[in-house]
Amino acid sequence: MTKSTFSIIFTSFLIFSSSSIFAEEEQSYGSKIGNKALNGLSNIFTAVLEIPKNIINTTNDSNVAYGAVGGLAKGTLNTAGRLFSGVADLITFPIPTKPIAQPVYIWDDFDVDTTYGEAFRLDE
Repeated sequence: MTKSTFSIIFTSFLIFSSSSIFAEEEQSYGSKIGNKALNGLSNIFTAVLEIPKNIINTTNDSNVAYGAVGGLAKGTLNTAGRLFSGVADLITFPIPTKPIAQPVYIWDDFDVDTTYGEAFRLDE
């Protein structure tokens, strides 16, 4: 195989494989419930990271004293919220719904405060 033939095949492969990456594909039922179960488990096991996250974010928004006290309180509440939303996702994983907690995973956007959306909205 010559160099030019190899480069043409390789370039064609890159073009076709990159276009399939950007195509929006509909997830299967198995993929949706698998993602929901993993989301629930990750929220259960990483819920305690809400405490340092909120201490850091509150300190960055105000001062160290308020960040330590207010961030600890806010982090404790968000820990409970993420923990319970993880348990709810794990219990109801056969029903594909949208995630309750935003950001979906705590490490997705560490600088953004955790919010909770409407529970049990179907993922279409």
